[in-house]
Amino acid sequence: MDRHQRLTAVLDLLSERGSLTVDEAMADLGVSPATVRRDLDQLAQQQLLTRTRGGAVAATVSYDLPLRYKAGRQAPEKERIAQAVVDLIAPGSVVGLNGGTTTTNVARAIALHEGFHGGDQGAGVTVVTNALNIANELVVRPHVKLVVVGGVVRARSYELIGPLAARLLDAVAIDTAVIGVDGISAETGAAAFDEGEAAINALLAGRAERVVVAADSNKIGQRAFARILPLSEVDILVTDTGISEEAAQGFEQAGVKVIRA
Repeated sequence: MDRHQRLTAVLDLLSERGSLTVDEAMADLGVSPATVRRDLDQLAQQQLLTRTRGGAVAATVSYDLPLRYKAGRQAPEKERIAQAVVDLIAPGSVVGLNGGTTTTNVARAIALHEGFHGGDQGAGVTVVTNALNIANELVVRPHVKLVVVGGVVRARSYELIGPLAARLLDAVAIDTAVIGVDGISAETGAAAFDEGEAAINALLAGRAERVVVAADSNKIGQRAFARILPLSEVDILVTDTGISEEAAQGFEQAGVKVIRA
């Protein structure tokens, strides 16, 4: 287990338990006390946990983790979701992507999808995004026309937010918006932890003919602070097979097509 994996594992344990001692971390991770203490100190410096005598407790901010720490969670599910989303995208179309680990997987699938390669008219795809990491994934791909909105960078998600981002989105038309969320339910719709991200994500979706929410089953039924969209504005939910039948039926009864990847 490398350092990145250890830090992610520590945050996962804290998320599950609320607190963690050095001895518990040693037992779970199989590392020395000195290594655990260094990892806890590093995470505390980034305000992702609060150090205590002999361990740490979860900080509120740990539930809105930086992208680099969330990347390992539900990874196989997110890859399958991404492939299913890309199957919905036609060559030559305009795709909107907001930030997040699931949409980053979608960007990677777009980069590798053979259907978007080639020199024939209509091949390729245009991607409009407010996420710097997604732009980095796609900027060297010759079959992708990349449009990045302006704005202020939110370091936790690499998303650009604010009036500058809104100004560009007002001027574009999108065929399919793929929206990653922090939570989605039949009652409250799609939501994000940060209100600035939610506002830009809503604008991105509002410029699209079709809205696809890409969310692993851990996000189903979860609530977050700021609503992005009511469920009535979501066309398709792409998730994994972990979604319960009851939850899937609730979305479908609300007019949302559910695809299990």
